[in-house]
Amino acid sequence: MKFFKVMVLVLAAVSFSYAAPPKREFYEIKIYEITGADQEKQIDAYLKDAYLPALHRAGIRNVGVFKPVQKDTAYFGKRIYVLTPFSSLEQFTTLPDVLQKDKLYLAAGKNYIDAPYNIPPFARLQSILLRAFSYMPKLETPALAGPKADRIYELRSYEGHTEKIYRNKVQMFNEGGEVTLFKRLGFNAIFYGEVLSGNRMPNLMYMTSFENQTSRDEHWKAFGSDPEWKKLSSMPEYQNNVAKINIYFLYPTEYSDI
Repeated sequence: MKFFKVMVLVLAAVSFSYAAPPKREFYEIKIYEITGADQEKQIDAYLKDAYLPALHRAGIRNVGVFKPVQKDTAYFGKRIYVLTPFSSLEQFTTLPDVLQKDKLYLAAGKNYIDAPYNIPPFARLQSILLRAFSYMPKLETPALAGPKADRIYELRSYEGHTEKIYRNKVQMFNEGGEVTLFKRLGFNAIFYGEVLSGNRMPNLMYMTSFENQTSRDEHWKAFGSDPEWKKLSSMPEYQNNVAKINIYFLYPTEYSDI
């Protein structure tokens, strides 16, 4: 009996040591490009009353809806960003069919869905598909308490010179320790993702969040002077691994989940 108990403990330990890593989520970032207040109002109504409730009914939570802060509006144009987490690629690919079977969605979203060709609800629609980093496999909601209108959600895109160099930057975030450093410094990261399909490839994207612009600036100042970052960024294997950085300052809508 004693031998049997020992073997059970040994097998349990072996099983634990070979446990599968956490399943990595997939993300879609939809970007609605709009031309004026009428389109903005229509998209807001569709997302608030039809799209997000339908996603919730489908078991999809923590959907983020963001708009550019005022200082970014002139440069990037008027946009509405929708961040949706998916547990699998199947959940992503089957969502259109799920929505078409949701009568509540079809009724609430009728003005958007049945918009005529000469009064479209948006100018263009972009979709970016990402897979979560291995060192942060699931989206995390931020620990922020201030008014949503004051918050800063910083979306960053790091483009690589080549696919190999891009993978080096992803490795720098994961095994290199950049994800861990952001966490230690309290950046309230929402997600880190490898872009699987988009218009700026090869690239990765991630989003951090702050109570306000002042907090954002203070965090990045601390990051730049941190000894761990100075050591990591000076390593020979991580030199010249980013071709271009695009930064978008966003704030959440009142109906955003995050």
